[in-house]
Amino acid sequence: MTIVTTDAATADEVMALIQGLRRVVRRRLRAELPGPPLRGGQVELLQLVESEPGIGVAAAARALHLAGNSVSTLVNQLVTADLLLRQVDPADRRAARLFLTDAAAARLARWRDTRSRLVGDAFSGLTDAEAATVTAALPALRRLLDELAEGQA
Repeated sequence: MTIVTTDAATADEVMALIQGLRRVVRRRLRAELPGPPLRGGQVELLQLVESEPGIGVAAAARALHLAGNSVSTLVNQLVTADLLLRQVDPADRRAARLFLTDAAAARLARWRDTRSRLVGDAFSGLTDAEAATVTAALPALRRLLDELAEGQA
């Protein structure tokens, strides 16, 4: 097995590009979608609950790589905004299960459609080779996230 070392400049560029992509897309989405803006963590929690209805707060914190109290704060904000339902877990009355409201499901669908269009339009400005390179890098980026997340445990 070959060990590849990454210098600080490469690490900085990877993080700057990822942060830049998120920031630009978030800014464009806010400009195009109605309603009060949601912060990144709020959207990520809504997406997680959409994919795993009934997830608990502790499991959501692990999945999002956030502290439990941070997720609790996000839950409270989203419940107040009528985007999330918190229900008592029948198996453990101390625990809560999270579910999307209809308004949240509709908002996520609009958000996803708009984001797909924005990113798709940007992809169409790339050459075929560039688009293929970005697509081919996705598994490696997913693995990089896994490696970084393992260091948190």
